[in-house]
Amino acid sequence: MTSRIPRDSRLRLVRPRPLAAAPSAVNQRRPRRPAPRPPEGTPAPAELARMARSGLADAARVAHWADRALGPGRDGAGSDGKGTLSDETAGRAAADLGLTATRIRAAWDTARLAGLIEVHGDSARPGWRLRAWNRDDSAVLRGWVALFDAWSLASPEPTDREPAAVAEVVSAMPQVLSFLQLSAGPVPVEQLLDLLEQRVTELRTERCEIPYGPQPEPVEEPETADAPLAPLLDWALRALASVGALTYGDGQATLTPLGSWAVWVKLEQICVAAQSPAGNIEVAAEEMLRGCAQLRPNAARAEYRAWLAARPVGSAVTELLGAARGDDALLRGLAFEALRVVGAPAEPDVRSVADEPTLRPYALLWLAEHDGIDPEDAHEVLTREEATWLWVDTAAAVADHGEAPMLVRHLESALQPTVPRLLDEVRAVGHPRTVQVLVALAAAHPDPALAKAVRRAAFQVHTGG
Repeated sequence: MTSRIPRDSRLRLVRPRPLAAAPSAVNQRRPRRPAPRPPEGTPAPAELARMARSGLADAARVAHWADRALGPGRDGAGSDGKGTLSDETAGRAAADLGLTATRIRAAWDTARLAGLIEVHGDSARPGWRLRAWNRDDSAVLRGWVALFDAWSLASPEPTDREPAAVAEVVSAMPQVLSFLQLSAGPVPVEQLLDLLEQRVTELRTERCEIPYGPQPEPVEEPETADAPLAPLLDWALRALASVGALTYGDGQATLTPLGSWAVWVKLEQICVAAQSPAGNIEVAAEEMLRGCAQLRPNAARAEYRAWLAARPVGSAVTELLGAARGDDALLRGLAFEALRVVGAPAEPDVRSVADEPTLRPYALLWLAEHDGIDPEDAHEVLTREEATWLWVDTAAAVADHGEAPMLVRHLESALQPTVPRLLDEVRAVGHPRTVQVLVALAAAHPDPALAKAVRRAAFQVHTGG
C-alpha cells in the first residue's frame, strides 16, 4: 500500500491568462437555480450569525483590542515569524480585557483561523471580516465556516499517533459529519467509530497502487493500519466541539445548529454571499464593487461606467484604490477591473501604487495592458514570486466569495507544474491568507491524497514549520 503523496502530482497545464482577470472569474456563475432550502428546523441566518458571534466573542474582542492597541508600526505578534503573541503582548491583552493569558492566546489563534486577524511576519492587522463583524451577518458566517474548515488546526494533533493515521481521520471526518447531520440528533460514539473505520478502510483501498514489473520483497508496514481509531475519533470530536460545531459527552455527539447548517452548506455547495445592493451609482466604491461582484463582466463594466460618470475622475480613482487596499481580495481585483474602464486618466495613480506590495501585481498587469501588451501575455511582466502572491490573493477571493468547485479549478491556473512546487512557493511567498486558502482548498478538493498534502502544508504554515 503506497501513498500518492509526495509523489510528483502533475497539474494540468493550461494556456497562460492574465491573472488579474481571475477575480472576475468569480462572476462567471451558472444561471441561478432555485436556492435549496435548509433542513427543517435550521435557524434563520440572523440567528445563526448571532450564535457565531457568541461563539467567537473572545476572538472578536482580542481582534478589536489588537486593532486599537497594536496600531501601525507597533509590534503585534512575536518575533518567531509564526504569528504567535509575545508574552508581553499577551499579558497586556489579558490585563486590558480581564482574561487569562491562556484564554487570550486561544482567542488569538481562533481569530487568525476565522480571518479576523491577518499576520504579516511579526506584525498583525485586522482582517476585512472584523470590519464587517457588527453589520454583516454573511461575513460572520463565512468567518465561522472558515474556522469550521480549519477544525483540525484548532486543537493540537495527538503526538502519540502516526501522522498518516491522523491525516486519514481528517479526510474521513466529512462522512462522519454528514451522518451526524442526517441523523439530526445525538449519535452514539460507537456508531460513529464504526463509520469512521469503514471510511478509513475505503481511503486505504483507494490509495492502494499495484506497480508493474518485478517487485522487491514486501517490507513490513508500520502499525498504522492496525492502530485503534477510537483515540483519534475522540480527538476529532473534541476539536470540532472546540470550534462550536458539535457537543460531545456521555458517549454521544450532536451537531450544534451552526454545525448542522455548515455541513448542509458544504453538502449543497452554496455560498453565503451578500446580495447585490440597489443603487450602485450613488454608493461608495467599496459598496459599488460588492454590488457588481454578483454581475457578469459586461453588466459590471456598465455599472463601472455609470458610477464613474457620476463623479470626478480623480476622486473616483482615489476611491477605487482605497477599496483595493482593503483586506477583501475580491474587491482588489474588481477595483482594477473598474480602473481598466477609467483608462489613461488613471495611469499616474496606478503607477504610483506599483511599489505597494499588496497592489503591485495588479498595478503591473494594469500598466502592461495599458502599454499595449496583449492581456494574454501581460502576466509575463510579473516575477515568479509576484505571480504566486497573486495566485494566492485570487484564491482568497474565490474562497471567500466563490463555490468550492471554482477553487479546485483555480488550482489549474497555477504557474508551478506540480503540486509540491506550488505548495513550496505558496508557503515562501508569505501571503497573509495562505493558511485560510490552503485549508479551503483541502476541504474542497475531491482527491484525498492531494487534499492531505495541502492540509499538511496549511498546518506547517500555521505552526511555522
